[in-house]
Amino acid sequence: MVSINRNAKFSIGQVVRHRLFPFRGVIFDVDPTFNNTEEWWLSIPEDVRPRKDQPFYHLLAENDETTYEAYVSEQNLLEDNSGEPVRHPQIPDFFGELSGAMYSQKDSLKH
Repeated sequence: MVSINRNAKFSIGQVVRHRLFPFRGVIFDVDPTFNNTEEWWLSIPEDVRPRKDQPFYHLLAENDETTYEAYVSEQNLLEDNSGEPVRHPQIPDFFGELSGAMYSQKDSLKH
């Protein structure tokens, strides 16, 4: 039997970028495994469709044109060490200051 490591590699507040597509964002929630619709998962082209048995991250995301929320598998994320803030308008609702590649969590939202 194969053991699956479900410990998340990335943390809430961390700035990350997508491995394949030109967007980045800050993590505001983590699912230990895939927790979205089958329709959403099947809409991803099969040659780049991620495994379901890994952490998935909710991002306040941005690209060159807009800001939005994204749901991304761990295998498709990389650390973003640019030090640049993410410009998503909801960041102040969740986070405080940016330090390096990590936003501080607001005290009222910490578990």
